[in-house]
Amino acid sequence: MTKSEGELTWKDLEIGSIVTEPGSASQYRTGDWRSQRPIFDKSKCNKKCILCYIFCPDGCIERNAEGYFEANLFYCKGCGICATECRRKAITMVEEE
Repeated sequence: MTKSEGELTWKDLEIGSIVTEPGSASQYRTGDWRSQRPIFDKSKCNKKCILCYIFCPDGCIERNAEGYFEANLFYCKGCGICATECRRKAITMVEEE
C-alpha cells in the first residue's frame, strides 16, 4: 500500500502525552487539582528518618532551612503516602480548601 498525496501517516503526527525535554514537567503546577494536602507537625518529626521523602511518588517532599521536611504544594497530588509511611504520625492529611 502506498501513501497518497496529502495523506497523514504516524510520522507526520506531533509527539503527544510524553515529556520531550528533561525537566520540562517542572514548568507545570501539577498539584492544583488535589483534594487533600499534608500538614507536617514539627514537634513530632525527628528530621532523620526521611521516610516521607523516600516514599513520595512525586518527589515533592523537600527539606527546609530548619532541617524539617515539607511538601512543595505546587507539585503535591495529595495522595497521602507520606502520612501513611510516617512512623511518628507527624503528617496528617486535611481537606484542601
